[in-house]
Amino acid sequence: MQVNPYLFFNGNCAAAFKFYEMVLGARIEDMMTWADAPAGMTAAPDQKSKIMHARLTIDGEVIMAGDAPPGHYHPPQGFAVSLMVPSPTDAERRFKALAEGGSVTMPFAATFFSRGFGMCVDRFGIPWMVNCPLED
Repeated sequence: MQVNPYLFFNGNCAAAFKFYEMVLGARIEDMMTWADAPAGMTAAPDQKSKIMHARLTIDGEVIMAGDAPPGHYHPPQGFAVSLMVPSPTDAERRFKALAEGGSVTMPFAATFFSRGFGMCVDRFGIPWMVNCPLED
């Protein structure tokens, strides 16, 4: 069994995934618009360029997403996408990149449980936790 987060965006899924590709070193594996759907699946003309389904990998881990249908988007709450990064320098770099244009919930700093930990909400409204665990 595999468990993966599936994120819903408010019409900006493509921009978010391109951003994650750039700042996290992720790789977009698939990005399908409503225009790519089979003939029987219809979408409003203004939705044709929106993302029906996308998939990216970050160091072998998968995140999937799409643009929420009109009237169905709700801002994310009650979860965060968590990144475990071995290097404190790399963890802080990724944290700062994710936080740019968004908001910092907890500044990146060493804690009793981590060599570096921070929480933010990115410019697309997705909550993140970046953690550099203590050495074994």
